[in-house]
Amino acid sequence: MRGVQLSDLHCSVARTLGIVGERWTLLVLRDAFNGKRRFEEFARSLPIARNVLTSRLQTLVEHDILARVRYQERPERFEYRMTSAGRELYPVMIGLLQWGDRHLAGADGPPLEVSHRDCGGHPENALGRDDMLD
Repeated sequence: MRGVQLSDLHCSVARTLGIVGERWTLLVLRDAFNGKRRFEEFARSLPIARNVLTSRLQTLVEHDILARVRYQERPERFEYRMTSAGRELYPVMIGLLQWGDRHLAGADGPPLEVSHRDCGGHPENALGRDDMLD
């Protein structure tokens, strides 16, 4: 199947992977869910080449997962905000995090604990709730 585009397959999982399955994309989304919005914030957070980061952000914007919004006119500057389609990926991210915590955390345990910023609740109790995000 070499050379076949995932987006061309008649499979929703394959088509989704065609968008978010590229190396680094899920980590860009992780950072967006954690409040990062500006290119430099992503660049400082991830050990990723700037051209690759640019490409990943463009893909997420093209597929309406992130919106590119101007926040300054002179010089012109943009930030990336999660769209409603992007917020729908939250349960996927939490599911990957929980799977990794259960199967890959090792002796030291999970590297972080996720909780609701206002009430301290855990995400498995609120998957898909828009009020868990900003």
